[in-house]
Amino acid sequence: MTRPNVLFITADDHAPAALSCYGATPVETPNLDRIAAEGARLDRCFCTNAICTPARATMLTGTYSHTSGIRTLDDTIDHTRQRTLASDLQEAGYQTAMFGKWHLGHGGASDPVGFDAWNVLPVQGSYVDPDTLTPQGREPHRGYVTDILTDLSLDWLERRDPDRPFLLWLGHKAPHDPFAFHPRHAGLLADTVVPEPATLHDDYRGRPAAARSTQRVARMLAKRHLPEAPPEGLTGEALEAWCFQTFIKAYLRCVAAIDENVGRLLDYLDEHGLADDTVVVYTSDHGFFLGEHGFYDKRYMYEPSIRIPFLLRHPRSVPAGTTSDAIALNVDFAPTLLELAGLEVPAAMQGRSLEPLLEGETPADWRTSMYYRYWMHGAHFDVPAHYGVRTERHKLIHYYGDPLDAAGAVGGPTVPTWELFDLERDPEELHNLYDDPGHAEVRERLRDELRRLQAELGDEPYVLRNPAQ
Repeated sequence: MTRPNVLFITADDHAPAALSCYGATPVETPNLDRIAAEGARLDRCFCTNAICTPARATMLTGTYSHTSGIRTLDDTIDHTRQRTLASDLQEAGYQTAMFGKWHLGHGGASDPVGFDAWNVLPVQGSYVDPDTLTPQGREPHRGYVTDILTDLSLDWLERRDPDRPFLLWLGHKAPHDPFAFHPRHAGLLADTVVPEPATLHDDYRGRPAAARSTQRVARMLAKRHLPEAPPEGLTGEALEAWCFQTFIKAYLRCVAAIDENVGRLLDYLDEHGLADDTVVVYTSDHGFFLGEHGFYDKRYMYEPSIRIPFLLRHPRSVPAGTTSDAIALNVDFAPTLLELAGLEVPAAMQGRSLEPLLEGETPADWRTSMYYRYWMHGAHFDVPAHYGVRTERHKLIHYYGDPLDAAGAVGGPTVPTWELFDLERDPEELHNLYDDPGHAEVRERLRDELRRLQAELGDEPYVLRNPAQ
């Protein structure tokens, strides 16, 4: 068997709603759409912890955050005990390289392992004239980060050994805040009013855990996440609407640069006769609120935050135009790529190969629910820690105690909060049905499923502390 090459492209904060292959968007993404058209698109793909470092660890290790130990942005991957996709492919004879956003060691504390070559951004890195970190030290660059990371990737492809298969992981910074777009895209959407999401002015009725969050589009100026100041005199919903237009246009301009650069890589594969023998993946570490619920950022277990794009092209094994709405997870990525490479999936990996879905088949025993957990209680935007279960129709979320007081400190009486949504009737997750007597049976069934998944995956339910301690 000829082992395929792997081109694994990840974005940061790229919501499926900002790829035109997932539906109508203000900006087309023709090169990303090409991967879907010539391969497969998964429509119910989710992350299991919507924050950068843990999500990247899950993609690399095939394990959940509680297993890898990478629960928060401050955790560092322990390469002495963690097998990874990169190290397994490297041991199997692949030449491996990583360029771009690594973010698996707080403050750059952990260098990439399992890669023959790497050139990565320090933590978040900069959009313009970024420095990168290499085995030889810091390296300065001039230009726009999305272009530069693609240049580095293409240069490595030119210098690789053509007689050995490769794994190339390109981790884009974009479209992460502060949404700094290239000047060549400044005119994109300049004369367009982007439609607002229906829930931009959400009142959070019945959802106190959402009401507490400060990740509001209307507050983006306070976080310096907008490129310009608003006109004088704007207040209330008018200010929120202005912030949304400014934010979404900057975000989509960043996406346009990603799409262009993905096109450069696809063209390279075509020009060098590599397309048929290369698995091309495009995905994101997590989703992103594009104004839904009045939010930006991620973290919550709501759909815009946890749903991620997943596109995969491999002409030798994946029929063109394949789609699937089976539940897929980022914990599945490493097992999938190992199986496509003809390698054994380590027993320690908790995901499952997506290969049947990519071929248009859903096995009878495929999962019908997923487990999610976010640990960073109040660390950013006052989002409380929580876990939950999502089935094909319903979602149950538990915000488990120790609420933050108004000053952001943990304390006060503990009142755990639950949310239950019927995703078929309420896809925008506005109506909390947890205390609805008519949904008591569904509620208890989901609580049982939550406990079952925690036991199966080896995660410990939160034990409420004694408030008096």
